[in-house]
Amino acid sequence: MRFAPPARLLLLVLTLTASLPAATVTLTDATVVQLQAAMTAGTITSEKLTQLFLARIDAYEKAGPKLHAIITLNPRALDEARALDAERKAGKIRGPLHGIPILLKDNIDTADLPTTGGFYALRDSIPPQDAEQTRRLRVACCVIIAKANLSEFASGAAISTLGGQILNPHVLDRTPSGSSGGTGAGIAAGFAAFGLGTDTGGSIRGPSSSNGIAGLKPTLGLNGRGGIIPLSLALDTVGPMARNVAGLAPALNVMAGPDPRDPATAANAGKIPADYTAGLRPDALRGARLGLLRDFMKIDSGVDAVMETAVAILRRAGATVVEIKLPRFVLGVNSGLYLAIRDPEFRAQIEGYLATLSRKDLPKTHDEIIALSEKITEPTKEGWVPNKNRLEAYRREKKAGTLDDKPYHSALEDGRKIVRENLEWIIAREKLDAFIVPTSSRPPRLIKEADAPPSTATVNNGSAAHLGNLSGWPDLIVPAGFTSDPVLPVALSFIGPAFSEPRLLALGYAFEQAMPARMLPVTTPALAGETITY
Repeated sequence: MRFAPPARLLLLVLTLTASLPAATVTLTDATVVQLQAAMTAGTITSEKLTQLFLARIDAYEKAGPKLHAIITLNPRALDEARALDAERKAGKIRGPLHGIPILLKDNIDTADLPTTGGFYALRDSIPPQDAEQTRRLRVACCVIIAKANLSEFASGAAISTLGGQILNPHVLDRTPSGSSGGTGAGIAAGFAAFGLGTDTGGSIRGPSSSNGIAGLKPTLGLNGRGGIIPLSLALDTVGPMARNVAGLAPALNVMAGPDPRDPATAANAGKIPADYTAGLRPDALRGARLGLLRDFMKIDSGVDAVMETAVAILRRAGATVVEIKLPRFVLGVNSGLYLAIRDPEFRAQIEGYLATLSRKDLPKTHDEIIALSEKITEPTKEGWVPNKNRLEAYRREKKAGTLDDKPYHSALEDGRKIVRENLEWIIAREKLDAFIVPTSSRPPRLIKEADAPPSTATVNNGSAAHLGNLSGWPDLIVPAGFTSDPVLPVALSFIGPAFSEPRLLALGYAFEQAMPARMLPVTTPALAGETITY
């Protein structure tokens, strides 16, 4: 079974770092490759890296702006890092992620730490085994430094009854977006080298865009979801979030592959390359054809201005950008499908997950979740907070019908097919490598307005993010620039056919080199001692 990239990649890293003169980089700018090079050179250890990241969490999570990005710190993180350093010293290096500290979204099972979904009643819930992605990352010798806060049960605004309201480190009164808001804010603030998020309708992509980092919603079936609290298994995916595209590819090398607990991964047989880092070249945009989806623009002038600059950069780098207008009926279908699938699935599937938990004092039904949520009407002495938005969604889900109802089956089978086949037709007709679109049509909202009704254009056309979930296609997010007054991140999405991750990563990497647009948030500046030699 495949867990790590080929040995030749690690050998290449070791050879290059041995022959190159020493260079320096700050902790918050360092790529996974640079961090691995520093450990190979002996200028830093996994233990020291973990200490540096924990110091940032102390400074900006426990004090400072108090981002509420973290739910649980791993109390054994330093011990695990020391053990990995001992392995390295003994000549046993298991791959390019050996000793790299990471974050996991707290709906991804860890058998040694609680997995809560952000719900206060699951605060002490220890699952019976690791999620498949947790297991793979442990085999690759990552250090799980913490579990990240999220929108409760991966849905709604970036707040949970257990973890509270997550703040955007770029502008603290703005949302980091949900549902992987804790991972997004944490990676932007420099709490780990990369992290995992989950995505059902934009939950990796929104937080990547809002926090100014890179992220990937992979093809449905590329990697396993066993041991992840479900929101909607027809739409759920799990993917990496990192400061740059170069941080996503090594993570995907470990994550992609079969999962005995996830039948969807049967589709990836023969479709996973030997190495996702192989195509990361600055000239990868030369000769590319990209389709610009303007149906999801003209909502915010600041976002549109960044997009026009990005398009100019893409063309200057050698890409052809084609204007694409999706058929009206496809936009209409896109706007209504998401909730028609997600609501009845969550109500049924969350009970399947809760049934795997052995403790009898934990909730076991959707109705119990509602009743327990209704008890939190104001902040408690334990720090739990009301989550009115999610409570309303629980009540909506209760009325959504069942998995046997005709509307659900029509949405699941016919609706998704309409979206997917029309996207395939346009890609083939225009000979496109990918679609491009602003990841979010507007900058991060004020937290107090995060639950405001969507714009008319969004209601009519649906979310651009939903295209990836409904089709099952991958969507790569790359920082593209910032709005002004206030300065807020904007990201560019590359959406391509199923299992086109190698091409999307190549395109995104080349765009990133042509237009570097990531910035360390002003509320989480560099700390002393964060310079790394490699």
